[in-house]
Amino acid sequence: MDGWDVPGYTALRELGAGAFGRVVLAVRDADGRRFAVKCPAGGGPRAGFAEEARLLGAVRSRHVVRFVEYVDRGVDGGAAIVMEAVSGRTLKEVLAAQGALRPEAALSVFRGILRALSDAHRAGVAHRDCKPGNVLVDERGAVTLVDFGVAGRIGADAASIGTPAYMPPEQWQGLPASPAGDLYAATAVFFECLTGHRPYRGDYLPNLAAQHMHAPVPDAEAPEPLRHLVRRGLAKRPEERPADAASFRADAEAAARRAYGRFWERKGRAALADAPACGRPLPRPLPDGPWALAA
Repeated sequence: MDGWDVPGYTALRELGAGAFGRVVLAVRDADGRRFAVKCPAGGGPRAGFAEEARLLGAVRSRHVVRFVEYVDRGVDGGAAIVMEAVSGRTLKEVLAAQGALRPEAALSVFRGILRALSDAHRAGVAHRDCKPGNVLVDERGAVTLVDFGVAGRIGADAASIGTPAYMPPEQWQGLPASPAGDLYAATAVFFECLTGHRPYRGDYLPNLAAQHMHAPVPDAEAPEPLRHLVRRGLAKRPEERPADAASFRADAEAAARRAYGRFWERKGRAALADAPACGRPLPRPLPDGPWALAA
């Protein structure tokens, strides 16, 4: 494969590519096991790549893609992040295929994201780019959070970068990374699962930024039993959002049981597993990253 030079690994095929790098399915020469290997764009070094590896490596969670190792290829050779190869499809492709999900399925996705964020926050890491393209759904309806490319240490200064459609007001303003910002983005993803569209849809960045910072929360578009979750998660002020991912997950589970019965999770995961985009190999790179990693 062109440009491939990761010691100890043999490339099989490219799984996806974006502006900052590409992910390749590779075999570890020592034992024949398959992994997903992320390399900087162009094969050269890029600022922050080692930090991404450190942040991902700090998180221990069944709901976050597992870090395996960081390969330093020298000053001129760049670097690579080796991760587990996660089967499934991105939530972005699931939504593109069928639009809005059943409320139970949307709640199941939301619960999985909040579990992942809870584990990341416990490790002191804010993801800062929660969006459908960074959420994988496997053939059992299980959710995995991927791509820590713009993640940061909680409380650390952070640049105003991310995916505009899901960025909280404070991220637009370049304020420090925080769990509250991740909860906002997760709720924006939840809203899209429920309605089939993003909460705010500006034609250009200043207009979109203004909506995130000042427009009313569109909670009336969500099913009535779940509107309070959307209202709290998309609150403009961080202090008005839930205290943490764990408590927000408990609130979501309680609302799900009240509205959809004790077996809501089973129904939701079954609906996700049956979604037309789930469980098939990724046929092409996703232009905005990250990647569905086919085992």
